[in-house]
Amino acid sequence: MILQGWQILQQLLSVLNLVSMLSRQKISQGRPADLSSSLRAPVLSLKEAALFLQEKRTCRHSVVFTNGCFDLLHPGHMTILEQAASMGDILVVGLNTDDSVKRLKGPSRPVQQLKSRAAVLSCIRFVDCIVPFSEDTPAELISLILPDILVKGGDYTVETVVGADTVLENGGRVEIVPILQGHSSTSIIERLS
Repeated sequence: MILQGWQILQQLLSVLNLVSMLSRQKISQGRPADLSSSLRAPVLSLKEAALFLQEKRTCRHSVVFTNGCFDLLHPGHMTILEQAASMGDILVVGLNTDDSVKRLKGPSRPVQQLKSRAAVLSCIRFVDCIVPFSEDTPAELISLILPDILVKGGDYTVETVVGADTVLENGGRVEIVPILQGHSSTSIIERLS
């Protein structure tokens, strides 16, 4: 009975600490504390991502990386992201910038600007951080992040995945996950035209 009372007291103190923290946040920012924004994955620069991952690796967390344009997010994207996240502890998503998407997909793309695409990705519970990159491929980003696992959809082979050699040379692995047939941003855009 005494032990049960002690556990209840500990839980109550935890709740009070949370309320106190939120109150301080509300006062310091001059607006209501927004819990939802603190639950979103951050959009980080390469330098910020390196620091973020250094901290996570100190805790022996495995880093998974995938990338894409993610223009008009669809079930195919979600399937790949979810499978990638299940392979490790931290999912880093490389996101092509608007100029990069335009070079890869054509002058009418992207449909959504980088800020919108990043905002949508940041709300996915299994995405831990998003790192925009302006190059046509994520090769430089991969060589700096050095993920433990590099994941791409089934329309690739290990030999055609950009950065696979870098990951493999550093003791990581490359995973090709099945794609969800019948889903692509390009086909959605064509149907809308």
